[in-house]
Amino acid sequence: MDAITCRIAALHIHPIKSCAGRAVDAARLVETGLELDRAWMVVDEQGVMLTQRAWPRMALVSTQLRTDDLVLRAPGMLALHLRLDAVEAATRARVWNDEVRAFDMGDLAAQWFGDFLGQRVRLVRFDPDQRRLASHEWTGDIEAETSFVDGFPLLVLGTASLAELNVRLVRAGGAGVGIERFRPNVVLEGLEAFDEDHIDELSLATDEGPVRLRLVKPCVRCTIPNVDPATGVSAPAVGDTLAGFRADARMKGGVTFGMNAVIVEGTLRVLRVGQTAQVSYRF
Repeated sequence: MDAITCRIAALHIHPIKSCAGRAVDAARLVETGLELDRAWMVVDEQGVMLTQRAWPRMALVSTQLRTDDLVLRAPGMLALHLRLDAVEAATRARVWNDEVRAFDMGDLAAQWFGDFLGQRVRLVRFDPDQRRLASHEWTGDIEAETSFVDGFPLLVLGTASLAELNVRLVRAGGAGVGIERFRPNVVLEGLEAFDEDHIDELSLATDEGPVRLRLVKPCVRCTIPNVDPATGVSAPAVGDTLAGFRADARMKGGVTFGMNAVIVEGTLRVLRVGQTAQVSYRF
């Protein structure tokens, strides 16, 4: 199949793992993905991650990145401002099976999240000197660094794939959903539904130079897409609908939606909404 062209329709950064993300017009690529994506994480008293899987209320925590700070808001809470250049004590945190170095963000942030979630927790920031690598089973000879993401630097999803899912949700008597439920970083338009399943690489010409992203692993979905980001309530319609047509033999029957990606070339270059990408497919 010849290379075709698509377009970046949206970019999303999720500063705190499992809290609400933000659509942005531009984002810099760093070694771990989009700059400041999943740079912070809420952990329990043992340093283990909290996510919407068990704490769907986390979806109600909104995040706003400004020049000097990260502003957090949630229902019934005063805004919390976290300086981007400040951390407190060094600590350890566990994301899935990886224990990594991190920095605690202090008692005020811990109290804020603890009050909102009703549990004793801490907020931590990923240590930029920590090297946490994605699985070589999928990245091959590329050493793809990650922060507090589940497993890979970037998640890519096509608007046509969401449109097809929404057709099926409506046909079943439900309502369509927004792409924010799936927490992608790079949203593409100009592809057919689920074309991203078969993409090898995306090549972009940015103002700073070329960028190449390789799509390496289908994203197996958990219960988080069931969480309504407006209410923090989980209902099974999205997961049940996906299960009816997205069982993926590559993932031993796991339900997939979107593709995990790694950076082949282009660290410190800037992705922008509206940029075009050349698409090459696996043969």
